[in-house]
Amino acid sequence: MTHFTPITMTRRMALQWIGVGALVAAAPAFAASSLPKVVVNKDPNCGCCEAWAEHLKAAGFPVDVIARQDMAAVKTSLGVPDDLTSCHSGVVDGYVVEGHVPAQAIKRLLAERPAATGLSAPGMPMGSPGMEGGTPETFDVVLFGPAGRSVFGRYRGDSAV
Repeated sequence: MTHFTPITMTRRMALQWIGVGALVAAAPAFAASSLPKVVVNKDPNCGCCEAWAEHLKAAGFPVDVIARQDMAAVKTSLGVPDDLTSCHSGVVDGYVVEGHVPAQAIKRLLAERPAATGLSAPGMPMGSPGMEGGTPETFDVVLFGPAGRSVFGRYRGDSAV
């Protein structure tokens, strides 16, 4: 018969155990803080761009917003095709993010790392992140680059459908 010796937990052991538990509980926060910064270029008079930046911050992205008068030149320099433009252009970890792309699509892009220039939610779809209010539209997020284009995801608001 095996005899087990009971272990008496000391105060120090308990605090160490609680510390490990707190670290495990905080793991999602650490993961969120490791997201790369999104630099958002926007027209100084556009409010929906600020709302989109807040959506990204709420999803854990650090965000810098730069008001620019020359948005057409910014889009051209980033390689955004004319028919995929929207009101703001973001850059994150080497990718372009054009328009009201949901944060979850950006996280997927960063996880999968496809060979592409970036993502676009062309136009300003009603109900998309930063364009809340009214009846939400279903819209496509397009992956684009030198190899062509494809639908990366379909969304209604900030949720995939």
